Formats: sequence, structure tokens, C-alpha cells
Amino acid sequence: MAQIHPTAIVDPAAELDSTVSVGPYCVVGPHVVIGAGTTLASHVVVQGRTRIGRDNRIHPFASLGGVPQDKKYAGEPTELHIGDRNTIREFCTFNLGTAQDAGVTRLGDDNWMMAYTHLAHDAQVGSHTIFANNAQVAGHVEIGDWVILGAYTAVHQFVKIGPHAMTGMGTVLLQDVPPYAMVSGNPCEARGVINQEGLRRRGFSAARIAAAKQMHRLLYRSGHTLEEARRAIEALRATNTEAADDIDAMLAFLARADRGLVR
Repeated sequence: MAQIHPTAIVDPAAELDSTVSVGPYCVVGPHVVIGAGTTLASHVVVQGRTRIGRDNRIHPFASLGGVPQDKKYAGEPTELHIGDRNTIREFCTFNLGTAQDAGVTRLGDDNWMMAYTHLAHDAQVGSHTIFANNAQVAGHVEIGDWVILGAYTAVHQFVKIGPHAMTGMGTVLLQDVPPYAMVSGNPCEARGVINQEGLRRRGFSAARIAAAKQMHRLLYRSGHTLEEARRAIEALRATNTEAADDIDAMLAFLARADRGLVR
């Protein structure tokens, strides 16, 4: 049996691994599935069709699996999926998906979600991200691996943020952010550097970091149109084979960026 505090209310239909810990005054609904080693501290509410993986740490007053803040939602059986080893701090709110999109809101693995973070319906968040306090993510947003959102960052619906990008505190994102970029402000602007130190800490070689810098220059400092920059980035494959996967990832992102890039 899971370790359930006597003041917690856990629906008998919920599926909890025997190593799950549910703290005081938590509420767990009937369609919830929680994997091994996950801990709900106290006053956590998990409802809806929510699946939570292994070894997550969920702090007091988090609300997971609430209905979408979308007037079109009509009670469809949509879902929230949370991966493994995530830290979800106080007062985070993650909503279910909607029938108008994927039907699932997703959070990957090894993410660090600080207090008051909000994930709206159908948001798709990768792994190894850091969302600082009060980062607010609207519906249908896509966020890649290793992204860092500064405190009070607000992301408009349908915006895409590429892997390894970073925002400054108080950033308002209305357009897409390509991989590796550092952006900040309201209105948001791209800064003159990439997150070089972050890439180094993640094991990027000098050649891969150089390729990331070059792609950033082509997008932001060359005077190229977006199509010209895309062709120039594709040409980098010939001179930097070690970064071929990074170049492909950038090209794939640019092909899907449909709100315009932060400039």
C-alpha cells in the first residue's frame, strides 16, 4: 500500500504505486495514476486524467490536472502527463489538454518548476528545463529541452521556444524563440549572445558551440532575410559535421516557426 496520511483523501479508483507517499490534506481523484517513488508533500490536489511518473517531488498547494481555462472545454476526457524526476514547487498549476489540440498537456523528465508556475492546456514541455518563479505558459505552447524561463516570464499561446533558449526576468514572449537564443524584455528582443556557458555545462564541444554561435549570427546579425539565413545555416553542414544534429534541429525549428521570430 502507498503511504497515505490519514487526513488525505485518495479516491479508491486512483492507481498509486506502493512506494508513493501522500502527505496531509492532499486530494487525489479517481482517474489519477502515480508512479513509484513520487511524493506529494501536503495540500496537493491531483485531479482529472493525470499520469505522473517516477520519483517526482510535488510541494504544498500544487494543483495538477485541473480543467482547462478555456471556454470551449466541455468536459472531454483530456489528460495531463508528467514524466519522471520532476520537482514541482509550491502553488504550481498544470491544466488538462483540450479536444481542439493534442488533448494532452505534457511535462517531460528532470524539470525544475519553481513556485507559481502555470502550464495551460495543451502545453508541451520537454526535459531538463528550469522555470523560475511565476513563469506563465499559455495554451498550445511548445518548449524544447534545456530551456530556462526567467522569473515572471509570460509566454503567449501557440509560441514555440527552441531547445537551450533562455529568457530574462519579466520577459513577454509573443513570437517564437529559436534554439540557443537569449531573449528578454517587453517588448522582447534577442540579445547579442547565446547561452554559451549553459551549453558548455551540458557537454557541448567547442565545435558545437561555435556552430550555435554562427547560426545565431546568421539569424540576427548578418542582415539576411529569414529564408537567406535558413539557407546559410544549411550550408554549415559542409564545414561543421560535428554539429550536424544541432544544425538539423535549428532547421527543423525554423520550418515550424509560424509566429515570426523574436528579433
